[in-house]
Formats: sequence, structure tokens, C-alpha cells
Amino acid sequence: MQISNPDKVLFPDDGLTKADLADYYRREADAMLPWLRDRPVAMVRYPDGLRGESIMQKNVPRYFPDWIRTAEITKQGGTLRQVVCDRPDTLVYLAGQACIEVHTFLSRVGRLQNPDQLIFDLDPPAGAPFGQVVTVATELRSLLEGELGLAPFVKTTGGHGLHVHVPLSGADDYDAARDFALQVARALAARHPDLATTEQRRASRGGRIYLDVMRNAYGQLAVAPYSVRARPGAPVATPLSWTELADQALRPGQFTTATVAGRGDPWAPMRRRRFGLDRARRAVARMAA
Repeated sequence: MQISNPDKVLFPDDGLTKADLADYYRREADAMLPWLRDRPVAMVRYPDGLRGESIMQKNVPRYFPDWIRTAEITKQGGTLRQVVCDRPDTLVYLAGQACIEVHTFLSRVGRLQNPDQLIFDLDPPAGAPFGQVVTVATELRSLLEGELGLAPFVKTTGGHGLHVHVPLSGADDYDAARDFALQVARALAARHPDLATTEQRRASRGGRIYLDVMRNAYGQLAVAPYSVRARPGAPVATPLSWTELADQALRPGQFTTATVAGRGDPWAPMRRRRFGLDRARRAVARMAA
């Protein structure tokens, strides 16, 4: 596929061009597409590169070619038509539109009201050591897996935090999933009040890791696995194994468009593991009681 202005520099500190971005998404399409398939996406575009303004674009422009799959999304007061990435050419085309970041629904076309993933966004305060985020993620895994019988998976965000995902059966709607996630976050924060918090106000977090569950709502988005992030160095949101997370040499920015290739798929077991929340919901209610 040909893209316009392939030599346009998008990452000025790194010299990465639109062609480089398109090459990355073409190379990583096989790893990325299983986590995008049937999910509406939003495009974060930088027409003038990182030093220009960004555009969070959900609605598909009229000039997009007909071969790109789209889906109609109901929103308050109307509808949107969003891209669904199900082929490598779509990723390359989006890169040609200076779309650096790809963000996805936690649910799929056909069952948009019922997420098949739950997400915990571990958001550290400025200057917090990455080891603190790793500790909170490890404790969250212990709670989800060891006590609630769920199967958590972890990825870097391309920033300083981590995302912990839990595959779901799709039996619950967004409101139920978000309420459950909030109860889990509160239980973890109560156990580790010096490390984690559910306090939304930054001024009240006191240097603790914020357990953000607000992405578990209809229409909210999460950065897709293997998406590039619009930051110097071109970091990539990268699925990890829990063994990798335990490596003290791990750094949040070490996975970039230049280093992420050939890692295999630490999340492959997620495709075979889907959970309802009934039993886990009762267990976390007992903890709260």
C-alpha cells in the first residue's frame, strides 16, 4: 500500500517518519490483530508529528476507502461510525493518516454492551519508582487469581504505568463489570493503604498508585496491545508475562518500535480463558463485609 508523504517526520527526536510507523504496524500486524479483531477503535492522529496538535478521532472520515471495515456505535444523542481493524492493510492505512496510537473498546461488535475484558489502569504519581507499580500489579494478580479465581494478564502502557486485563465471558454488562472492578480496587487499597488508592483526586493520593477502573464503561477506550505511543522514543504498549514483570531489570520504556519484535505472544492463553463474575463477585463482597 502506498501512503502519502512517507518521509514526513512524526517523531522529531528520533527521526521516525510516517513510513517507519507504517512499516512497524505492517510487521506487527500478526501480533496485534487478534487483540483488535471485532473491536471498534479510536485513532489518535498527529498530522504534524509529536510537536503538533493531536486529534482523537472516533468517527470515520468520509474519504476513508470502502474496504475498511466500520461499525455503527450508539452514543448519547446519536451514533458514530468507527473503524474495526481486521486486516494488516487497515493498520497501514491508519499509519498513513498519521494515526500513531490505536485505542479499542473492551467489547466487540455484536455485543457492544457486554465487555469481554476488564481492565485495571495502574497510574503512578510523577517520580514514583517503577518497582512500586510492579508491586501493586503483583498484589493485584494475587487477589484476582489466587482469591477470586480469575486470570489476570499484564501489559506496559508505553508510559510509566501498567494495565492489568482480565478476560470475561461477556455475561455482564459494563455497569456490572465496572462495579466489580471498583470493589476489587477498594479491597486491594484497603490491604495496602501505603501503596495503592482509589482516590480520584491527585492531591489526595499521597504518592500512591492510583487504581483506575473508569475505563470499564461503555464507550471508554484502552490503548491496544502493540500500539505505538506518541512519546519520544516511540514506546509500545507491550503484553508481558508475569515472569517478565518480576525481572528487576525491566523498565517501562524498554519496548519500542525498534525492540518489540519477535517476542512471541505472552497473552496467547487469554484466548482460551473466559470467566463469568458471579463467583468472584460473591467473594469480593465477602471481603468488603
